[in-house]
Amino acid sequence: MQKKYPSKVSYGLLIFIFLIFYGPLIWDFANGRAEGKSIGLLIFMSLVFLFVLHLFFGTNYTIQNGLLKVRSGLFSFKPIEISQIREVSKTRILLSSPAPSFDRILIKYGKFDEIIISPKDKFQFAKDLCQINPEIKDKINFSVN
Repeated sequence: MQKKYPSKVSYGLLIFIFLIFYGPLIWDFANGRAEGKSIGLLIFMSLVFLFVLHLFFGTNYTIQNGLLKVRSGLFSFKPIEISQIREVSKTRILLSSPAPSFDRILIKYGKFDEIIISPKDKFQFAKDLCQINPEIKDKINFSVN
């Protein structure tokens, strides 16, 4: 079985990042102080922002052959054996992770390992993990009932 889950994207977070990138430049352009340096910086910041967009919209999670594979744009994380997952729960932790949304889940696996992700359909995602490993503490679907 292979099932791919796209990541949920928080557009508020994306707008915040956009304003951090372009806020000072917008001020310069609005006041007519756009010079060669400003235009060069605009081009550079636009390339970096395009990379951020690629990370946001290129993040997905795949369940395949007993593994959870996490991909964020060009980056792939070490696959997680679903048999090693202990718990799936909601979280509000804002640590850097392959989760471009504020609606996140925490996966605990192995002895002390954790990863924070944000699948669009977190309820079905948790159910699918529990189908493969019924020993997982599902605190996502449990809290709904």
